[in-house]
Amino acid sequence: MKSCGSMLGLRGLRLPPAGILLLLPFLPLLLLPAAPAPHRAPYKPVIVVHGLFDSSYSFRHLLEYINETHPGTVVTVLDLFDGRESLRPLWEQVQGFGEAVAPIMAKAPQGVHLICYSQGGLVCRALLSVMDEHNVDSFISLSSPQMGQYGDTDYLKWLFPTSMRSNLYRICYSPWGQEFSICNYWHDPHHDDLYLNASSFLALINGERDHPNATAWRKNFLRVGRLVLIGGPDDGVITPWQSSFFGFYDANETVLEMEEQPPAQPAHQSELLLLRLVCWKSPGERERQPAVWSQGESWGPGMNRAVS
Repeated sequence: MKSCGSMLGLRGLRLPPAGILLLLPFLPLLLLPAAPAPHRAPYKPVIVVHGLFDSSYSFRHLLEYINETHPGTVVTVLDLFDGRESLRPLWEQVQGFGEAVAPIMAKAPQGVHLICYSQGGLVCRALLSVMDEHNVDSFISLSSPQMGQYGDTDYLKWLFPTSMRSNLYRICYSPWGQEFSICNYWHDPHHDDLYLNASSFLALINGERDHPNATAWRKNFLRVGRLVLIGGPDDGVITPWQSSFFGFYDANETVLEMEEQPPAQPAHQSELLLLRLVCWKSPGERERQPAVWSQGESWGPGMNRAVS
């Protein structure tokens, strides 16, 4: 990431697979290079990672649109962990998707764009942390629970029909529960100690629990040219919806925005703090790279700049 001006937040309607069309008008803007490119430079390859219970088929319209508006762009919608396989532990998915993107990156020395939807946004963020020498120019996170999930949704009721959100921690914060992807980012604000001790995924990539690879992960994540966060109050699934922008509940279920989150430990190893530091650049740096953002009625109410 180069500066706060390289970060874009779009708050609006959630983007379910059928509603991915809402993203399309913004793609020409989002896929611009984070740094100036030579005249007539070829478009950078685009890699798409789906979310929970999705598949590559869900993104066929996005694929068609990119091909129409950016002819010649190599677009790969990764066909891994489809359907119920998306419930596999997230570290297993990170490894699988990592093996799939590595050869694509190797063939694109100029860099690639990474578009990741819902749960896929967490997979991609972890991938960017653990992958040495990646060359991602833009990481676009679509309605992803970056600070975790704490809400009753249809898929949770289907998966755990006898558990409500207030007691789901009993399952998710057990070794057995951590074998489900959903539990890897289940974040109960009323049982923070259990979350920190039991979370084998989210607490690590958020830097909320110390681990020996934290410094290397931070260095790897800093290689991203531009971070784009998209989400909104009409999400209907991600709870709270501000999790898409690294906001989350406190113990009273009051949402704290990213800037209000208490510091993780150790502070210099926290990706969350890293995002704050990226945003708290000097005014001169902000003027040199002004924030890019968009607003439009088609995104519904509540859409505004998330990070400036």
